[in-house]
Amino acid sequence: MTAELTGQQTSRPALLGRGDPLFPSEPRTLAELFQAAAERYDRTDALNYKKDGHWSPISSSQIITRAKAIANGLLGLGLQKGDRAAILSANSPEWTLADAGCQFAGIVDVPIYTTLTPDSILYILNDSSAKVLFIDTISAYERIAVELSKCPAIERIVFFQETGINLSNAITLTELEQSGRRSSVEDLPKAIEPGDVATIIYTSGTTGEPKGVMLTHTNIISNVIDAGEKYSFSRDDRSLSVLPLSHVFERSAMYLYILNGMAVYYAESIEKVPENLSEVRPTILVGVPRIFEKVYAKAKLKAAQGGGIKEKVFDWAIGVAQEHALSIETNGKATTLLALKHFVADRLIYSKLREFFGGCLRFCITGGAALSNEIYLIFTGAGVPIMQGYGLTETSPVISSNNPFAARLGTVGRPIRNFRVRIAADGEIEATGPGVMLGYYKKPEATRETFTEDGWFRTGDIGEIDSDGFLKITDRKKELFKTSGGKYIAPAPIEQMILSSRFVSQAVLIGNERKFAAALIVPNFEMLDSYARHKGLPRMTPTEYCRDPRIVDLFERQVSSATAGLARFETIKRIALIDREMTVEGGELTPTMKLRRRIVDEKYKDVIDGLYADGSEAKKA
Repeated sequence: MTAELTGQQTSRPALLGRGDPLFPSEPRTLAELFQAAAERYDRTDALNYKKDGHWSPISSSQIITRAKAIANGLLGLGLQKGDRAAILSANSPEWTLADAGCQFAGIVDVPIYTTLTPDSILYILNDSSAKVLFIDTISAYERIAVELSKCPAIERIVFFQETGINLSNAITLTELEQSGRRSSVEDLPKAIEPGDVATIIYTSGTTGEPKGVMLTHTNIISNVIDAGEKYSFSRDDRSLSVLPLSHVFERSAMYLYILNGMAVYYAESIEKVPENLSEVRPTILVGVPRIFEKVYAKAKLKAAQGGGIKEKVFDWAIGVAQEHALSIETNGKATTLLALKHFVADRLIYSKLREFFGGCLRFCITGGAALSNEIYLIFTGAGVPIMQGYGLTETSPVISSNNPFAARLGTVGRPIRNFRVRIAADGEIEATGPGVMLGYYKKPEATRETFTEDGWFRTGDIGEIDSDGFLKITDRKKELFKTSGGKYIAPAPIEQMILSSRFVSQAVLIGNERKFAAALIVPNFEMLDSYARHKGLPRMTPTEYCRDPRIVDLFERQVSSATAGLARFETIKRIALIDREMTVEGGELTPTMKLRRRIVDEKYKDVIDGLYADGSEAKKA
């Protein structure tokens, strides 16, 4: 091994799956987490949701009462400790209550992304042998009704909403709670051990069929406490839940909010997030990089549409933000002149950017994918600090994180407390700590393969550790590809370069076993509309833009400029413009917004083959 990095150690036990408490006063299980939060804070507005145009609260004590009722209702249906119950729903208080109810009952819950195809949902339900399915709406049920008939283990369907549907095995959550209130579950949490499996979360399956990651109470509790150790959370904080709770990142964040007595608000939908942000005015926001990229793209587009002086002022202010953030990180302060520029830019531009998020953000936390240096500097310099972390479903999820006390550009921070990281000889990041999963459900061979002989978890990511102990991710090990000339290329860093162009929405590098690297690019069509007006070109459809020689030439120049300095074998020789976004629904992205490169290769095979049709190297893009 070439390097090893250790998170800050304290007198606290390292846990390592043995079920020891972090402190005698700290919760050891998720049921105890919910109870501890209610006893410590007793909020009247612990969970908040929009109903009939108004935000409605659920108190800490109501969470406990309803969770116990759900737990007892599940046991009344005949479920026993260790049985599985799936949750297929958008974010809502009912999602959290169903989860809490399962944890009180010792039921292993199985979250399912609402964006998965019916076939994928069928696979998870059957692989987990779930006996109960929690589902939010009748439309969600109708989408998978045919597949449910092929799930022999499902005994009950519990709808979060009143449906009016006549199914012999269906009840509502309200009915489940009513049946559960007729008896007590006060002693039930005592039967749950910290080493018990709390949840099975299925991976996105970027390189094969999904695998069920078994996470114990110790895995999750230790990660929630250790990942939050460097942050100052309080009951004065508010958060808007935006990412799907099926994502382990958002779910662990939810536990963190509850444990620290914060008020949680559920976004109504992705489309409603801007409106909800202005209403809730959160102090903390957890999101993926795509959120911040979209916000910046919208702001940039608005400035471009203003034309002339407005666009120039915006570009100037963005440059100042980046320079200011870099100066603060490098030198601890800005020069007097830079501070004055920053003050002016703040009044003109940054205050409006902060107001988009509600105007009260103390910081944002991001993970799930790489955050570009450009976006990090822009938002941090504009007064919206972004703390980038790193982890996987298999690590519950956080391995390392930047924080308000220690952050570094281009890194994912230092390991959180009680986690250790090392770099293998081939560059792969390996980790060990109390958050590392128990294993893959019913896949002992896959479990063995993902651990080293001495028990360290193989992340599948390539990285390096700098002299100050900050971890940097350079690429996914399985995503490295080799040209026909034998040269290995890491696609992610080059894709980030291409994405720095304001005209680019998405980019995918290709070239495995080919003579040279090429790229598929989805343009920012709104920005192209603005460009066309500025250049006196006719407004076109997305397909027409992608075929127009003048637009293709624009992108060739943009790519060439953005990727200057690459080694010759990495240089992008050709590009193809794609006329539609790559989406989760289209299959090109996982529910956590990661590229499914195999699907992209299959879906755009003809386009890719066309780029290499004559075997010659076209002019440098």
